[in-house]
Amino acid sequence: MDSALQLARKEPLWHTNRGLAALLAAVALLLLLLPLFGPNSFYLHLMITIFMYAVMSQSWNVIAGLSGQISLGHGLFFGVGAYASSILYVEYGLTPWLGLLVGIVLCALIAVLIGIPMLRLSGHYFAIATLLIGISFQVVFQRWELVGAASGLWIPLTETDSWVALQFHDSKVPYYYIFLVFFIVSYAAVWRLNQSKLGFRLRAVRDDADAAASLGINVARHKIIAYVISAVIMAPMGSLFAQYLLIVDPDRMFNIEISILVLLMTVLGGIGNIWGPLLGVAILIPISEYSRIYLGGTGGAVDLIFYGLILMLISIFRPQGLISFFPRHLLERKRQR
Repeated sequence: MDSALQLARKEPLWHTNRGLAALLAAVALLLLLLPLFGPNSFYLHLMITIFMYAVMSQSWNVIAGLSGQISLGHGLFFGVGAYASSILYVEYGLTPWLGLLVGIVLCALIAVLIGIPMLRLSGHYFAIATLLIGISFQVVFQRWELVGAASGLWIPLTETDSWVALQFHDSKVPYYYIFLVFFIVSYAAVWRLNQSKLGFRLRAVRDDADAAASLGINVARHKIIAYVISAVIMAPMGSLFAQYLLIVDPDRMFNIEISILVLLMTVLGGIGNIWGPLLGVAILIPISEYSRIYLGGTGGAVDLIFYGLILMLISIFRPQGLISFFPRHLLERKRQR
């Protein structure tokens, strides 16, 4: 066991030093004060989208960067979270906050149920299995009359702003702060996870599953744990996004594009590094939004072309992601002797 932990400690990918911690605290303070400078609705929407995809990409980074399993259907947890909060609010009048918690629990259970058989697979077999599971959820919800089938659900509007109903009509600032809080909490939780013994064991499983198993680490159990943690991080984003749009439908919430985008953003920024997903999101989301503004209806295709070109260049010149441009001593602690 100790040998496995020492093996994992050889590459402390996500450790930060005090200087970086101070810089992050300053950035967090700036983000908290940003709405006071009066940005318009577009820039608030842009930041909300960045926060949301940063959390979603970090969720994917947990399963791929920690346990080494590439999931192509991770968007199913986003969709389940969206539908859980929406159905409870539309059908039973329960606050979306409670629905958000229910969505987290449901996603954790689903991760366990599908993780037990699927996580015995590895490599492209696991990736294909997750892709098929994600598509299956979309097909089921498209035909499930109880949840509106292909038409989806329209969330009824409140007359005034309501924290209970999570609806704000006059300003996007409340949404901004809600997504910001989840963004900060998620990244802090993953940073703490990475420094824990569980994080070291997961990286040992990722680096060499056979060696980890020979040293007493239950490989299957630790992969399931990583999958559940990843699902729990993803689920709230679906619930919050549903309240942000006030409409949920299978084509939007279970779209395979969600899974591909979070994968692309994480790989672009740097998989296995806590700051990689954030860096990838901070680059790709503005490209997507501005291309759609300035290129009109063609923007939806042009941003994908940009994505492809950027990913191709990164794969050739920086296979470790854009995070590799930063000096290692800024992102890691000194190695322990």
